Amino acid sequence: MTDARDRDGATPAETAREAVRAGIAAARPETVLGEAVDVTDGRLRVADETYDLDDYEELFVLGGGNAAGRAASHLAESLGEALDGGIVVTDDPAPAGPIDVVAGTHPVPDEANVAGARRILDAAADADEDTLVLAPITGGGSALLAAPVDGVSLAELRALTEALVRSGAPIDRINAVRKHVSEVKGGRLARALAPATTVGLVFSDVTSGDPSVVASGPLSPDQTTYADALATLSEFGVDAPDAVLAHLRAGAAGEIDETPGADDPAFDHASVHVLADNFTALAAARDACRKAGYGTLVLSSSVRGEAREAAKTHAAIAEEVRRTGNPAEPPLAVLSGGEATVTVRGDGRGGPNQEFALAAAIEFAAGDAGEAVLCAVDTDGIDGPTDAAGALVSRETVDDVRRARSLLADNDVAEYLDERDALVRTGPTGTNVNDLRVLLLPE
Repeated sequence: MTDARDRDGATPAETAREAVRAGIAAARPETVLGEAVDVTDGRLRVADETYDLDDYEELFVLGGGNAAGRAASHLAESLGEALDGGIVVTDDPAPAGPIDVVAGTHPVPDEANVAGARRILDAAADADEDTLVLAPITGGGSALLAAPVDGVSLAELRALTEALVRSGAPIDRINAVRKHVSEVKGGRLARALAPATTVGLVFSDVTSGDPSVVASGPLSPDQTTYADALATLSEFGVDAPDAVLAHLRAGAAGEIDETPGADDPAFDHASVHVLADNFTALAAARDACRKAGYGTLVLSSSVRGEAREAAKTHAAIAEEVRRTGNPAEPPLAVLSGGEATVTVRGDGRGGPNQEFALAAAIEFAAGDAGEAVLCAVDTDGIDGPTDAAGALVSRETVDDVRRARSLLADNDVAEYLDERDALVRTGPTGTNVNDLRVLLLPE
């Protein structure tokens, strides 16, 4: 893409890839839990809290999400004989000793997800005041912990999920709907586990860092309502199945109990620790760029909105740096994270990070960003309904601006990027702290 080299002789494209790899590695469960959880002399430490294992008759691990499999594997190794068992549902299974790891699907739930979530609810019902539960709750848990309410089938839940994902609604609004058609989400798992002592180990994939939004908040009080869920469907034009609408309308009319709020006694027994978030990955990627000789600027870990529009802002910053040296002189690494979205209007293939990358490449080709290189990925390794994590682009990626813009308008960017060897494929990474972007501006 460019002949520029960093202090170690790597090209900007190579450095961008390495920075992304470093960011993902920093957010992996084995890295995060290795620092946050340990057992010494019969005492379990989780962040700044400790638990005397002699106070409990049983210790279980129950949870779900993209990172839950590897989290369970690490916990099984760390806890050793103190651990009695557990169940987690993940799309990236790993051996976890006595913990049963259920292989589910993401981002659309399947039969295995429902079966695994039901088994977790059954285990929760058996827990009592002498039980200690460690609960890894991570990005992807909204799909993986799928236990639809009575009257809503798996097929209807799948249709709802697909419509929500295509709507362009932000994740907190999407999850307000999911919470109200689930037996697990919106604090309902905490209610099922009470009076057991429950310790949530959260890997946040949401821009707010709010644990009530991560995986739709199975262990957290819910501030949203059935009316909020209906408002989301209306505002974003989501064509929900009739059974979903009937359930939400019954809830809004007071015919069905709301999700548990902050005053629910279930939360007296549950604590939640956010152990990793988007800035965990951003900070590691920033360090990798500094090591390569770049100055660094972290824009935000909360970039959101339409991916193609957010990309234009990043390209504009690249142009400003090239023209004026503001806000900093090159060589410069501009980093951001968060969760860009796509409102699907066409019928092509791609994902938010691929659309972000192609939109930026179009601006690079049509503008004055020089030798800018951008790598944009979803840290879970899955960008939209594709096998790519995202893409790595420069101005050379786009040789026909008009065609590229047409494909972007039709949400059909994956094949175009693949033809140019621009797709980044990592496979499932075992973690999820959402989008990570590295924009390099060499001298």
